[in-house]
Amino acid sequence: MLKRFFLSERNMMVAIALNAIVICALYFPALEHESWLVLLDHFFLSLFVIEAIVKLSSLKPAGYFGNRWNQFDFLIVVLSLPTLLENFFPLPNTSLLLVLRMFRLVRLIRFIRFIPHLGMIMQGLVRAIKSSVFVLLALFFLNFVLALFTCHFYRHIAPEFFGNPLISAYSIFQMFTVEGWNEIPALIAERLHNPMAVGLTRFYFVVVVLVGGIFGMSLANAIFVDEMTMDNTRALEDKIDTLQAELRELRQFLRERG
Repeated sequence: MLKRFFLSERNMMVAIALNAIVICALYFPALEHESWLVLLDHFFLSLFVIEAIVKLSSLKPAGYFGNRWNQFDFLIVVLSLPTLLENFFPLPNTSLLLVLRMFRLVRLIRFIRFIPHLGMIMQGLVRAIKSSVFVLLALFFLNFVLALFTCHFYRHIAPEFFGNPLISAYSIFQMFTVEGWNEIPALIAERLHNPMAVGLTRFYFVVVVLVGGIFGMSLANAIFVDEMTMDNTRALEDKIDTLQAELRELRQFLRERG
C-alpha cells in the first residue's frame, strides 16, 4: 500500500502542488515565521526523500537512474536536503540561512515533468531558438549600436536613462518592447529648450521604436512562434500528402476499371 502510494505519479503531483502552496505561504511576511508551516514544508521534503528511496528499492539503481526524469527528481531532492539543517542546527538569520531556504524553491521545478507533451514543447523550443538566433543577434547588435549612439547625445540630458552604455542598452531594449516608450522622449523634450532639438529627438525615438520594436521584435516573435507550431503543421501536411496519395490511387483504379 505504502509502496503503491509513492510509485503513483498522480500522488506525487498532488504532493508537489500542496508543497508549492506551503512554500508560497512562507513568503508572506505574516506567515514566514509560522513554525507549523516550516514543519509542513519539511514534511513534504521528507516525503520526497522517501519517494526516492522507495523507487530506488523498487526499480533498482540501474532502472531508477536509467530514466532521465528520475535523475532530475533525485538531483532536485538532493539540492533541497540542506533545508533540513534548520531542524538540527541553530542557525542565525544570516545569508547562509537565506541560501538554505532558497533551496526549497528548487523543489517546485519538479512540477515541470507533469506538463503534457513536454518533450514536444521542448523540441519546438530548441528549434525556435535555433531559427531565431540570427534575428536575436541582429537585434542585440542593433540595441548595442543605438545604446552607444543615444548615450553619446543624451547622457547629460537624461543620465537616469542614458548615463552609461549599460543603462542606455537597458532603456533602448525597454523601448524595443514598446513599454512606456513615449515617456523617455517626453522627459527629454521637457529638458530641451530648442524646438528643433525637441522635434529631432521625438523623430529619433519614433524610428528606434519602429525599427527595433515594431519590425525587429515582431519578426523575431513571428519566427519563434512559427517554429514552435511546426510540429502541428508538419502533421497536417503529412495527412494531406497521405490523402492526396490515396486519391491518386483511387483515380488510377477507376481508370483501370473503366
